[in-house]
Order: sequence, then C-alpha cells, then structure tokens
Amino acid sequence: MDSLPCGPLLFREGNPKQNLPNVEYRKVAALIPYARNPRTHSDEQVARIAASIVEYGWTNPVLVDGENGVIAGHGRLAAAGKLGMDEVPVIELAHLSPTQKRALILADNRIALDAGWDDELLALEFAELADAGYDPALTGFNDAEIDALLADELDDVEGDGQAEESVLPEVPEEAISRPGAVWVLGRHRLLCGDATVAENYGRLLQGEPADMVFTDPPYNVN
Repeated sequence: MDSLPCGPLLFREGNPKQNLPNVEYRKVAALIPYARNPRTHSDEQVARIAASIVEYGWTNPVLVDGENGVIAGHGRLAAAGKLGMDEVPVIELAHLSPTQKRALILADNRIALDAGWDDELLALEFAELADAGYDPALTGFNDAEIDALLADELDDVEGDGQAEESVLPEVPEEAISRPGAVWVLGRHRLLCGDATVAENYGRLLQGEPADMVFTDPPYNVN
C-alpha cells in the first residue's frame, strides 16, 4: 500500500501540535477574492451562511495564500461583509505554489460534492429538530427541501404496506382534545381553539411569524 506524501501540513515525527496550521484574524478589507473563482454564491446562500455564523460562530477559517489572496471561503467572506464584520479568522497556506493554489480552489469545492445523503437518517434528524422547536432553516436546507424529504419518507412507509395494515382506533366516547390544547405534528402545530381569540395565536405561534394564512372571511380580516 502506497504511503501518503508528507506535505507541510501533514503530521511528521515529533510533536503533532507543531505541524498544525495557525489560525489568525485579518481585516476583511485586506483579503483579496480570487478573480477567476468559478464557484458562485447567490445572495440567498450568502444569507444562509451569515445566519449560520450568527447561530454557531465562525467554524471554518478562510484559507489564504501568502499575499492575502483567498483560496477557500469566498462565501464565508461575503457573509462576513454582510454582517459588517471587521476581521475574520484565516489560515495562511503560503507554502502552496501558484499551480497548487489554483488546483486547491477547485478541489476545496469539488471534493465535498462527492459526499451523499442518507435520506432516512436525514429525515429523522429534521423530525427530531422540529420536535425540539429548533429552526431547521439553520441547517442550510430550505422548507421545500425539508418538506419533500419528509414526504418521501412518508411515501416509503406507506409503500411498504404499513399504512394498509394500520387499524384506525375507535372514536372515544369523550373527546380527548380540549379548547386550548396544542398538538405537535412533526414540524407543524395544531391548536384546538377559537380563531377570534387573540391569545390563541400566541399559544400556537410561540412568538414566531406565520408563513401563510388561509382565511374564510368575514372574521375581522381587512
């Protein structure tokens, strides 16, 4: 089996800590994006990156060459500008040749695309995040992607025949739900209550804005 070449950032004999790259902070204005970067970043994606930085902190430094030229992290740098940040963490890769730098700009983006997703486990993660009341948009997935994923998993369950084998329970003599009760249905919440009572919306939405409202006027809707 061939051994890996020992580059400047790979561990060598001795103290491994001596081979770790240093993370330092540099001015956003001093960093120079690669003019021929073929990877594009939409405004929507930059906004998602910015939201991730706000929620989790800065988890992935920008990679730069010895002259502050950006190798990797163009989207993160754009998000930092959107957030009005003055400095960002960087790792300097001054040892790279110009050819290596150009290749790494491509490799840093392309290699990650070869990873896949286990849709079943992904749906499980989203369901449990929703149950915990966590905003799934902070994962980088949009609502349409999450809904489609959960719907596919539901279709798979029904396709296995489990839905046909299910027996509907008999209707109880006394209703289980009571006015004011909130039922959690995956990522959704259902309130049993009077739509004309303002307090009910606070119980249902818990301070979050509604994405859409379906109404049957007239109910004081102007």
